[in-house]
Amino acid sequence: MEAAKSASLIDTARLIETGQASPVDLTEACLARIRERNDELRAFITITADRARADAARAQKEIAAGTYRGALHGIPVSVKDLVDVAGTPTTAGSNVPPRHPLHDAPVVALLRRAGAVIVGKTNLHEFAFGTTGDESAFGAVKNPFDLSRSAGGSSSGAAVALVEGMCYGSVGTDTGGSIRIPAAACGVTGLKPTFGEISADGVVPLSTTLDHVGPLATTVTDAALLYYAMLDGDARVDRLPQPAPDPLWLAVPGPYFLDVLDADVRRLFNAARASLERGGHTVADVTIAHADRIADVYMHISLPEAAWYHAPLMKDHRERYSPAVRLRLEMGGYVLAQDHLRAMHARTVLRRAVDRALEGVDALLLPALAIGAPALGTASIDVDGRKESVRAVMLRLTQLFNITGHPAIAIPCGRGADGLPRAIQLVGHRGSTERLIQVALAVERQTTLQGKQ
Repeated sequence: MEAAKSASLIDTARLIETGQASPVDLTEACLARIRERNDELRAFITITADRARADAARAQKEIAAGTYRGALHGIPVSVKDLVDVAGTPTTAGSNVPPRHPLHDAPVVALLRRAGAVIVGKTNLHEFAFGTTGDESAFGAVKNPFDLSRSAGGSSSGAAVALVEGMCYGSVGTDTGGSIRIPAAACGVTGLKPTFGEISADGVVPLSTTLDHVGPLATTVTDAALLYYAMLDGDARVDRLPQPAPDPLWLAVPGPYFLDVLDADVRRLFNAARASLERGGHTVADVTIAHADRIADVYMHISLPEAAWYHAPLMKDHRERYSPAVRLRLEMGGYVLAQDHLRAMHARTVLRRAVDRALEGVDALLLPALAIGAPALGTASIDVDGRKESVRAVMLRLTQLFNITGHPAIAIPCGRGADGLPRAIQLVGHRGSTERLIQVALAVERQTTLQGKQ
């Protein structure tokens, strides 16, 4: 199955600003697309049609009256159903009783300040505790490129909604790769900013040490506009950074990060690297120390922190969790305090190791996802002749940068022989998300040119 072609947020925003497109018509088109495809794809849990129509009509009147707030004014967007939207249940994709927020999460309030129209809340892997999107009380999210495949997780519905033209931008969360993994699996762009940069208040936590909030969009420019809106409510086009000037200096972390890749990921990643080198950019190899500790450190931080939050819910509603998510939460209850503290110390060591790898370069360059989207319900997969856990292999290339807090972005780089998208990942310096966006704009331009040759 061929996925629908998504429209660009920035191009649509220009049409709205000049009166060539109507927020009301755009919102109705997105709602119609949701009605048409959601039963099959399960991208949305809740559709906020009445509020969306009212907000779109208000935006249209404001713009006609000369009050234009910026590139998100009148633009339909979606919000992962882990994030509070006032008056709408926050289900977290679970049968556990939902939250009923009276107030928008800060990130939603900022999007509304920028003029965005919230069309609904997207489906996800239950409580964001998975990489595939197939454990949800509202049904498995399906990949638009192949309905038998996962859309990635945990922000599964956010990516699918974009691909299918159900919205122009999405809010996701990322604790081990949950923005970048579905972006890579579905062929869109996903940005995880520096840790703590965008407020996670009003978001159901998974692991407060590792949780990030960020945008998914069709292009780096669109993701940047959403990032600014989510940061402070200001999404003006004249705020957008320019692509980083040539030449870029990039570093590829080889050991561990390139050890387990499917053939199409390896081929397309090598092609992207070669394209950048032909474009005059310098791409060197680098080693990140202690990379073999990543999965262990991640587990000993995320599991007990998740178990702590869910302990009261597990006490009263244990049987309402899906079995695999419940098992992971139960495992977290057996992690010793000293193991968590040891992992927190190792987190500092790994952060310094990534800082060292970034010395003298603009960004790290590596694949975003080691495999194409796996089949729904699959627990293990063969990768280059080796049997791998689907969960472990999907987290393998992203979870380090949740541990360390560095900003990271996934950008599509083509499709494999199976017709499924593949993606590269760029990792920037801590506290320098805007600089990473500049680098990503330059890399996107170069790899897009390569794809047209």
